[in-house]
Amino acid sequence: MVAAFKERINKIDPDFIRFETLQTLQVNMGNLCNMGCSHCHVGASPDGKKVMERAVVDKLIKIIARKPGLILDLTGGCPEMNPKFRHLVEATADCCKRRIVRSNLTILTEPGFEWLAEFFREQRLVVTASLPCYLEENVDRQRGKGTHATSIEALRRLNRLGYGDEFELNLVFNPGGEVIPGSQQELEMAYKKELDNKYGIRFNNLLTITNAPIGRFREYLESKGMYDRYLNLLATHFNPEAAQSIMCRTLISVDWKGFLYNCDFNQATGVPITGAGGEILKIEDLEMAAVSGKELFLSQYCYCCTAGEGSSCTGALVA
Repeated sequence: MVAAFKERINKIDPDFIRFETLQTLQVNMGNLCNMGCSHCHVGASPDGKKVMERAVVDKLIKIIARKPGLILDLTGGCPEMNPKFRHLVEATADCCKRRIVRSNLTILTEPGFEWLAEFFREQRLVVTASLPCYLEENVDRQRGKGTHATSIEALRRLNRLGYGDEFELNLVFNPGGEVIPGSQQELEMAYKKELDNKYGIRFNNLLTITNAPIGRFREYLESKGMYDRYLNLLATHFNPEAAQSIMCRTLISVDWKGFLYNCDFNQATGVPITGAGGEILKIEDLEMAAVSGKELFLSQYCYCCTAGEGSSCTGALVA
């Protein structure tokens, strides 16, 4: 029996189950995507119907303008496929400390999206790109046949525009199965060696992320009768040093309708931030949601954030 994650964190320090201060606003622009990866926790696909509309985008822009110094983290699905992606990026050019686009890379090679790479550079976006392995067979097994080749093509295009040198380009590793990532530092060294030697590709940092047992990955685990075993693996490798740095203490996630969550995983499982009366908070309630000391909504899948070196949208927590 796996101990309750919240209780385990609380025993280390009661402050660790409470919100600290807002540093990052992560905006999920919807589940529309040109891919349908087997591990996707939001169930994104080309048939995705959850697409953030202009009214929500405009609310976001107003909120961000009033809170200079935030990190804006754009994700999906494939955020670039949202018709309002360009508008949101251009309207926040002078408002944020740092702006990140989480790209699957392959979208940069799709017809009609050839402009994206230069737009990233023009807007000085940090590109955090999915490349779950440097080996072609592993990438294609997880993300679809031919994905590795198109990802390499996209990375070369970004390199030609100065990404990996003048502009920040980070890659994201996540395991292809029910295991915990190894050392982020060692994996980064292996990635850099392999990608440079084989393809002449440069990037800045590798971020290791542990698969959360939700969405399609949970469906896979349950189909193999491995859900309980995987959750136990995460709990067994619980790292107390990662507890104080879990991302939900400094991040708030916004969904395509403007509702607020402690993280993208809670968003995927439908666990929103609520007010004192139980009402679901929206983007216009950000100040109420981001109150220091507000208790976080934690669940058993949160063990993925504290296993091994820890895991967050910025990679390992104690590497």
